[in-house]
Amino acid sequence: MAFHVAHIDALDRIAIGEMIYRPVRQPLGVTAFGANAYTADTAGGELIEPHDETTAGSAHHEELYVVLAGHASFIVDGQDVDAPAGTLVLVPQGVRREATARVDATSVLVIGAPPGAAGPMSPFEHWYAATPAYDAGDYARAYEIASAGLADHPENGSLHYNLACYAALAGDREAALRHLQVAFDRDPRSREWVKEDDDLASLRDELPA
Repeated sequence: MAFHVAHIDALDRIAIGEMIYRPVRQPLGVTAFGANAYTADTAGGELIEPHDETTAGSAHHEELYVVLAGHASFIVDGQDVDAPAGTLVLVPQGVRREATARVDATSVLVIGAPPGAAGPMSPFEHWYAATPAYDAGDYARAYEIASAGLADHPENGSLHYNLACYAALAGDREAALRHLQVAFDRDPRSREWVKEDDDLASLRDELPA
């Protein structure tokens, strides 16, 4: 399947009442989630119409709003949300939301899907989340953070390899060797990684077969 690239300024501009609708999903062929954008050319213009994703015309999505340019003002569940460019606003299904532009040329990207459709976090997100603790030398905490990923990815070789590193550095040799065994079984590349990995230097004399 070919990849697609588009700039928001090249997307169609379709006037829907006060809003300017910029179709994203259809021209790019997105199938994993809903994606569209909206632009207000002038300050005060409507960006996101009032809705709660429960009506017949909605897809009943959880929605993430990303302010691409300009400066938006949201009202979410009755609360004002100031949203300059770069702001992300996540709104669950059933919660009322709307937005207007605070400055000219404001655009908002909307990404949506039914709640739970994305499935569990990817394995890498767990060891990425553990990186600050690892960098700080708190290896037990890094292990605690990353091990949460085992609930969804109990046999992922890369996750087990990273857990082995944290456990070894924290002084838990038994846990480190246990995780290495799974890593070796599930991802043969890990047998090469360990040869040059200083995190596991203390275990090289007793590596799993």
